[in-house]
Amino acid sequence: MSLAATGITPQAQAEVPNAIEVEHIVKKYGDFTAVDDISFSVREGQIFGLLGPNGAGKSTLIRMMTTLIPLTAGTARIAGHDVESDPDDVRRVIGVIPQALTSDIDLTVEENLSIYAKLYDVPSEKRKQSIDELLKLVDLSKWRSAQTKTLSGGMRRRLEIARGLVHSPKIFFLDEPTTGLDPVSRVAVWEMLTRIKNQRQLTILITTHYMDEADRLSDRIAIVDHGKLVALDTPAALKASIPGSTVIEAQFEGAPGDWEQRLGQLAGVTRVQHLGADMYRVLTSNGSETTTALVEMAVAAAIGVKSLSVQNTTLDDVFVHYTGRQLRDELVKSYAFVMPPRPGMQP
Repeated sequence: MSLAATGITPQAQAEVPNAIEVEHIVKKYGDFTAVDDISFSVREGQIFGLLGPNGAGKSTLIRMMTTLIPLTAGTARIAGHDVESDPDDVRRVIGVIPQALTSDIDLTVEENLSIYAKLYDVPSEKRKQSIDELLKLVDLSKWRSAQTKTLSGGMRRRLEIARGLVHSPKIFFLDEPTTGLDPVSRVAVWEMLTRIKNQRQLTILITTHYMDEADRLSDRIAIVDHGKLVALDTPAALKASIPGSTVIEAQFEGAPGDWEQRLGQLAGVTRVQHLGADMYRVLTSNGSETTTALVEMAVAAAIGVKSLSVQNTTLDDVFVHYTGRQLRDELVKSYAFVMPPRPGMQP
């Protein structure tokens, strides 16, 4: 839930300190620029979403913010600590869940949590209490003695989330946390993250290429494409920023070559996309009027309407508006980035 939704005044919102501050951050690999002059901030207690296609630079951003790779230019501060001059202080206050599942499959659920707690020097008396609380929080108490390789994908993801919280971080980074999960497991992870954020007063930064995930979870969203920041605001404000409040998707039978142009001339229409196979996506400021005119035009031209749906503007429309194309849902790249131990840590 956003701060605005809680009834907190704008003045009070302005007084909430920033947990994450990124200023003109750049990452280059030779001549290739993976992250290109991106700036944003995240207030304490927010869920901040980095939305974009695979290869947009989201994971590279997280890897820089979590001290795993150096910055080419710019600055990043996590809870006030500079990622380059104070990397150990940054690591003490963050939890990181990488895109790949990295828990040891031959260890039990409890053993995975215990080893990670030891890496962070969690005192033995506090370790058991923390593990008990986390297993209950992620609904894995009954499986604490089960080998990790026996868990389902959704259960393993919940274990990864618990592992990232075992040292009580203030800021939580999650890279594509629901990739590969079935729809039911994805919703369960969303609900769990919201519950954990509220109970533990966490600040969460999440990367995703799923529109519904970003819309459901995020207080604010940054849309990233080809390493650049193309839009930044609340989900509601982003959807309100594009012309046309209603989307009509229609499939026709035998549409002529100029059908896209003719649809664009209907009352209220602000944009038309030809999606292929006689399927068209029409954005309009007047859904009912445009829908009526569209059907009447098809009937007059003796063109069949095979399907017709009307919905409100979505983040997919926002992405199309700012980038000129739909979000690519490509194969996910796996990044093995495990949080490196602090100097002096012993397993």
